Amino acid sequence: MKVRQFMIQTPVTASGSTTLRELLQLLVDNKIGGVPVVNEEHQLIGMISDGDVLRYIRPMSGRVYDFFSYTIQTDAQTLDESVTSKLQTRVDKVMVKKGLYKVSSNDPIDTALDILSKHHFKKIPVVDGDKVVGVISRGDVIRQLVNTYVLDSPSPS
Repeated sequence: MKVRQFMIQTPVTASGSTTLRELLQLLVDNKIGGVPVVNEEHQLIGMISDGDVLRYIRPMSGRVYDFFSYTIQTDAQTLDESVTSKLQTRVDKVMVKKGLYKVSSNDPIDTALDILSKHHFKKIPVVDGDKVVGVISRGDVIRQLVNTYVLDSPSPS
């Protein structure tokens, strides 16, 4: 079986200039947890997930900096202050850029399964050449496995 049999062929994507406000609305509207980030030529430049956003908008706790005899204490930030101050941040400032994993639509599904399971990713981009043509998620794989092996196979007697 090939990745193309499991992948979503019309992926939701974001650009690097998308703001976090726009990204959050995109994630909610599409009921998804992350998207590939692409440039104008639809080439993969990064990935951003709901977890990346949550880690970024998390309020800063108060800190104490001690420089031997000079001490600075910063105030803790509230969630409201943190979120409102960061909603206009561009996705390219928060997205993962290095160590991106991707698969081709012609790769065996085992390749995607290895990446999804080994690295605990929820989804990975599918590229043909250098263009994003889809995404494959754990849910996509599970649905296809159920359709192929559970619903289509007779029950053991």
